[in-house]
Amino acid sequence: MLSAKPWRTEAVIQLIAGVFICLCLGVTAAGVLRQAGVAAFKSPDSFAGVLLATLSFQGATWVLIFIFLKLHAVNWRDAFGFNHSNLKKPLLLAVGVLLPALPLILFLEHGSALVLEKLGWSPENQLAVGLLLNAKSWWMQAYLAFFAVVLAPVAEEFLFRGLLYPFIKQLGWPRLAWIGVSLLFALIHLNAPTFLPLFVFALVLTWLYERTDCLLAPIVTHSLFNSANLLILFTQPQ
Repeated sequence: MLSAKPWRTEAVIQLIAGVFICLCLGVTAAGVLRQAGVAAFKSPDSFAGVLLATLSFQGATWVLIFIFLKLHAVNWRDAFGFNHSNLKKPLLLAVGVLLPALPLILFLEHGSALVLEKLGWSPENQLAVGLLLNAKSWWMQAYLAFFAVVLAPVAEEFLFRGLLYPFIKQLGWPRLAWIGVSLLFALIHLNAPTFLPLFVFALVLTWLYERTDCLLAPIVTHSLFNSANLLILFTQPQ
């Protein structure tokens, strides 16, 4: 069962506001630079644009996590579960959960795409997927892969599972915490075919965190999930 977290309301609000502000500044800066004719930002899928977009959200979240934990006098080992009494158990469960979850999520994604096509809505790949498939240089592909496997899982799992879920749950709304935070996780990816699969995936990740009380477990599952998707993309790009 998940242990109580010492997150203070004002600090949670400040972190969420900080992430939102950094994201807005990143989007604004990219637009201004594009309008100014800066060569590196002429194309929305240029490496400079991608770098700025990812760093303004997930990158900024890494920095804000450090500040947030400092304010609570909590170290990274405690926050992420490295000090778990038997770390092998949650990590094995993290891998074990992925084995049935991955085919289910891929099935849901395929089914969602088919339903959208039947409704006359032409599904599009997530922006990150399109960038990977259309990347013109190996170093851009390498950065996007590093982002998907390392940067994004840590930032997103702390933000959604490590912060928002226990905070809302401890306010007395456990169901809202589980369902609402999972819906928000799916929504931020801004992609219709993956909304339902990511919602289900988020529910699984939340269950895993609740079961293990170790944030490293959903981080590992999230990272392995993204790694599996990268492998599928590079071997079966269609």
